[in-house]
Amino acid sequence: MGSDVAADAGKPHAVLVPFPAQGHVTPMLKLGKILHCWGFHVTFVNSEYNHRRLLRSRGAGALDGLPGFRFATIPDGLPPSDADATQDVPSLCRSTEKTCLPHFRVLLQGLNASPDVPPVTCVVGDDIMNFTLEAAREIGVPCALFWTASACGYMGYRYYRTLIDKGIFPLKEEQLTNGFLDTPVECAPPGMSKHMRLKDFPSFIRSTDPDEFMVHYAIRVTGQIAGADAVLLNTFDELEQVALDAMRAVIPPAASINTINPLALLAEQIVPKGGQLDSLGSNLWKEDVCCFRWLDGRKPRSVVFVNYGSVTVMTSAELVEFAWGLANSGHDFLWIIRPDLVSGDAAVLPPEFLEAVKGRGLLASWCPQDAVLRHEAVGVFLTHSGWNSTLESLCAGVPMLCWPFFAEQQTNCRYKCTEWGVGVEIGHDVRREAVEEKIREAMGGEKGKEMRRRAVEWRETAVRATQPGGRSYANLEKLVTDVLLSGGNGKSS
Repeated sequence: MGSDVAADAGKPHAVLVPFPAQGHVTPMLKLGKILHCWGFHVTFVNSEYNHRRLLRSRGAGALDGLPGFRFATIPDGLPPSDADATQDVPSLCRSTEKTCLPHFRVLLQGLNASPDVPPVTCVVGDDIMNFTLEAAREIGVPCALFWTASACGYMGYRYYRTLIDKGIFPLKEEQLTNGFLDTPVECAPPGMSKHMRLKDFPSFIRSTDPDEFMVHYAIRVTGQIAGADAVLLNTFDELEQVALDAMRAVIPPAASINTINPLALLAEQIVPKGGQLDSLGSNLWKEDVCCFRWLDGRKPRSVVFVNYGSVTVMTSAELVEFAWGLANSGHDFLWIIRPDLVSGDAAVLPPEFLEAVKGRGLLASWCPQDAVLRHEAVGVFLTHSGWNSTLESLCAGVPMLCWPFFAEQQTNCRYKCTEWGVGVEIGHDVRREAVEEKIREAMGGEKGKEMRRRAVEWRETAVRATQPGGRSYANLEKLVTDVLLSGGNGKSS
């Protein structure tokens, strides 16, 4: 221990605080690994609830850390629970906003008083965990905020204020079901696609309540990002240039905007493969790695990979329709079915379906998704259109079938289908015939071939951005030098 402390004594110390949900923890951990490789002591702060889930999924010693990289916890403010499921997102947003600041203050005080770690020199907080700004100011260190979603999603949330001012929000009851949400937006909001419909904006506006918490919360957190010393964006310039230009126009120059993705590709450049740091994982469910042996036996681009992410829930009827759509498509498939995927019930599939797909379908509860998407057997990704899933699929050159669930997934879906040319929307029609048709077209039709061509082009662009000298790589180096080290006494390598 003594030698570790001595080696760390002169290092800058970054404290990273993700929002406690899978899609936020994953990119923040990748960033933490990169900073550690560049000479930082890193403290990674999970919620107590997620800390317990990670121990269950990855093993009792998984969060012991390693020299210069440690894990810490704060409570999320919700009632104690040992469930193995994603917490209710609005409840989590409300609770972290109200309760986390004093706990984080105590954590920072403890770190600065500890002889075992160097003093804290910077904080990187998830934009949603923006209490980190106040805490960093109190101890006199810079704070960067990390927007882990898409830039187009950010601009969609910013447009909420306009939707209120125009009297579109709150919606009337009948507008939720009468096709009103299909209405095209007459004049494209700044930085957004000209193909936007009302239903393509982040989904929290689909409410008749003028006091809908998530609408006003989104307006609040997207505005507060301007108080940061720097803004980190989970995207790359070439993918979202128009949205990024709009962001830079509405966020004051004091908050420098840094695109630093795809982080998975950046981490591959920087983090040594096979070492202790590389093995630190963020999946909150236990991974089923047997799927790779199954994939190894499949032909290139022959498998439909299905994963609805960590938050999506569906009805039993929808599950069965997706099942028969997959079965009837005739293609092999790998289907991730979380234990909590079906709302209020267990995910039970008909015995006749299981018999029909024997030998060409594999069901698993969770997997290392990034690695699965890069397997040559995967031909298309049926996804909820979460941002991490979208980036991972683009970086693998895999086209997508999109079934968005909530938040800015609708916006991501629209961009994939109309701007980037890599996706087809399934929409609300999940009858087995419709699912089968979309799968067949994506796997073998002319539309599918064009989607794959575009996806491969985006993969090549992402690789260039994350090579040494590429824009994302250079942005991250500049962020470290100009912001994260401005309050410390170390140097990045």
